[in-house]
Amino acid sequence: MTETGATEGAARGPASGPYDYPRHWVADVLASDGGVVHLRPVVPDDAELVVEFHANLSERTRYLRYFGPYPVMPPRDVARMTTVDHYQRVCLLAMLGEKIIAVGLYEGLAEMGKPTSAEVAFTVADEHQGRGLGPILLEHLAGAAAECGFHRFEAEVLAENRYMVSVFRAAGYELRRSFDGSVVHVEFGIDPTDAMVAVRRSRERASEARSVRNALEPGSVAVIGASATRAKVGHAVLRNLIAGDFAGPVYPVHPERRSVGGVRAYETVRAIPDPVDLAVVAVPADNMDAVLDDCLAKGVRTLLVVSSGFSDAGGAGRESEQRLLAAVRSHGMRLVGPNALGVINTDDEVRLNATLAPVVPRRGNVGFFCQSGALGIAILDTARNLGVGLSTFVSAGNRADVSGNDLLQYWDTDPATEVVLMYLESFGNPRKFTRLAQRLSRQKPIVLVHRGGVDPRERERGAQALFETSGVVQVESIPALLDCATFFSYQPLPKGPRITVIGNSTALGVLATHTGIQEGLDCGDPVDLGAAASPEEFADALDAALADDTVDAVIAVFVPPVEAPPEAHATVLLEASRRLVKPIVSTFLAFEGVSELLAVTDEQGRRIRGSVPSFSEPERAARVLARAWRYAQWQARPESSEARPGGVDSQGARTLVREHLADGPRELGYVESAELARFYGIDVEPFEVVSSVDEAVAAADRLGYPVALKAMGGRWRLRADLAAVRLDLLSADGVARGFEELSAATGEPTLHVQRMAPKGVGCAIGYFSDAQYGPLLSFGLSGAVPDLLDDRAYRLLPLTDAAVSELLSAPRTAPLLDGYAGERGVDRGALADVVARVAALAHEVPEIRRIDCQPVLASTEGVAVLSITIEIGQARGGDPITAAAQPRRL
Repeated sequence: MTETGATEGAARGPASGPYDYPRHWVADVLASDGGVVHLRPVVPDDAELVVEFHANLSERTRYLRYFGPYPVMPPRDVARMTTVDHYQRVCLLAMLGEKIIAVGLYEGLAEMGKPTSAEVAFTVADEHQGRGLGPILLEHLAGAAAECGFHRFEAEVLAENRYMVSVFRAAGYELRRSFDGSVVHVEFGIDPTDAMVAVRRSRERASEARSVRNALEPGSVAVIGASATRAKVGHAVLRNLIAGDFAGPVYPVHPERRSVGGVRAYETVRAIPDPVDLAVVAVPADNMDAVLDDCLAKGVRTLLVVSSGFSDAGGAGRESEQRLLAAVRSHGMRLVGPNALGVINTDDEVRLNATLAPVVPRRGNVGFFCQSGALGIAILDTARNLGVGLSTFVSAGNRADVSGNDLLQYWDTDPATEVVLMYLESFGNPRKFTRLAQRLSRQKPIVLVHRGGVDPRERERGAQALFETSGVVQVESIPALLDCATFFSYQPLPKGPRITVIGNSTALGVLATHTGIQEGLDCGDPVDLGAAASPEEFADALDAALADDTVDAVIAVFVPPVEAPPEAHATVLLEASRRLVKPIVSTFLAFEGVSELLAVTDEQGRRIRGSVPSFSEPERAARVLARAWRYAQWQARPESSEARPGGVDSQGARTLVREHLADGPRELGYVESAELARFYGIDVEPFEVVSSVDEAVAAADRLGYPVALKAMGGRWRLRADLAAVRLDLLSADGVARGFEELSAATGEPTLHVQRMAPKGVGCAIGYFSDAQYGPLLSFGLSGAVPDLLDDRAYRLLPLTDAAVSELLSAPRTAPLLDGYAGERGVDRGALADVVARVAALAHEVPEIRRIDCQPVLASTEGVAVLSITIEIGQARGGDPITAAAQPRRL
């Protein structure tokens, strides 16, 4: 489901002909079984397909839809269904290949005195019923109807057609029903509601998770391009599937050989006698068309393409990849890859290693997603050596279709996965990632390395906003990623920042303590047991720490100066850790990961919670605990609703913006910007623009003394030395002198006269849309020092109430807001209200490209906005207010 839709604030006008439909109505969607269905508006050329679709319906389905037998569609009805205006009458087709599998339509009821109501109906082919196509058509019809100015749907349904009524009710709509004999008349509003959004997101999560489950839990696998040549990827995948003891049948596909690797081979996928769920493709791009046709005929659900030479090769490869994706989706499948390393599922009931990697980690509770194949192989090998057990692994290569967002949906529903690791080179849909990660992080930690972007500063501000909003644990390297995996997999979260270091090495204890302090932990003096400390002394110290209410976690250091048997000390650590009272990490004989000595195992010999992770350097142990504590703090935060200030007029703001856009994209003037901001309750301190001494004095008389004079040209507006302002002017003479001085000093033809505001702490609120991360709101204190230090905090829109509060406290100079050097603190509530209003304005008016709101003076008496400038342009992908209610789509 996209996070931004194409709906505009005003209703769309009639199309110019039956072929002129809005292109954004075309969509690939996921059915409830995870299969892909293509939706598009009907055109007259579809007449034969519509007749064929109708002819293939069962008598029962035709009876429920048309209230009678209706065996043949007469030409007049076919023409009416296929020749529509895409406005008062809209018809959407659900396609699989070149075949219609469902039809939905609405027709306006204006002639019945209901200009904003439309009658809706849909029909699903018998063999595709139960796949959730009815709700999908209803969502997309409602979206189209809303664009065309409709607000209600009505339907006539046979009383025995319980499925149709349940579709309307289960969609989250509030129904009004009436009965007329055997017919039920249903009416419901289609405007977005919280219930409707919740239903759509629940369905989105279920269908996307199911589509990933189809790839990770197949009943059978075909390897297309299986080869007996060891150097070829088709051989490697087949070998690893067999060596991994895949729980289902494996079918090599080779056009000439009768067997590959000792396994019966087939000329094509179509020739395989049994069902095929997952097809691994290792053939050149030129052969893809025949492969796709065979897979469609066979009913394959997922295509895993390990072949390279697509967007990874640049140039024409990108076009080949787009054609491949379109073809795969039109054939009803999902695509992992191309250029993928493959997928792994270590479940005993699956045992799937459909990758090029011969080494697979043990069964565990970690799900892993990455893109790079070479990196994936290295990660799998390292994870196995460290004792990190995986539940599932996906290396998606070029990530043309299945992405990290899809995996988040799957892991959200997978009880076997308790920790999520991700290596992302870019965010395809950062707003959706944030929403999904925020939900998943409430239950399971997500640890992520992100290497996207060119400008480190730009990447830092966007990443900061995304990770702070979603609760993701960000790390900078693969070793740090796996360090976190060993902790989150086996140890509980700390309940506080208070750390005790217990060990037999003074130097290592000090290193751990100092690093912990640098990372924001509360570390007391290390407990130095001495180089020759016995297991009993270790046990006593650990017991004391675990029983101490002032200790939240323990770092245990065991590195004796001479070689000594470690088993007894390891047993002490394990016995303490098994209780899972408080997290325990260690530097144990410089072991990396979870060694056999420090592993708690289940009946199958698998490492489970209570195992003690070891780090070769105590600093790494301290950093892991610091990350775990920050995540625990985020997880403990109460969930907050979206900040929606009262007294706003979003429609008025949009209307004004569109009037201004008649002159093209531009930065609005100060007066225009203030007028627009007023629609959202952002009141700029009264000011007037003047161009002469007489105008300045007259303006000051109207505004009331004292006033300020300001030069507002680009080079003068925010001068830290106040060279372009005259403050606290108390009389007409003062205003006249000030005007003459500023005019001469700045050369500006116009100046601003503004009523003086109470003294306060200067703040800056800004908005821009980051190319990689999406819409960002910034906050910081204004002035030269914050600017030089780039002391700004960022959050993704929309903001919650909690995010607004956190944003105010995030800059390093934020303590000035609470009072400093004897000064009183500012009215944070009033400041938070202004931030929330700027955020709402930016979020709800999609034509706004940038906002610069500064200086904003925050004082004990309240907040005064002294200036705001707004840049407008083409809408950024639609209307964010209704984005959440947009129909689901890939």
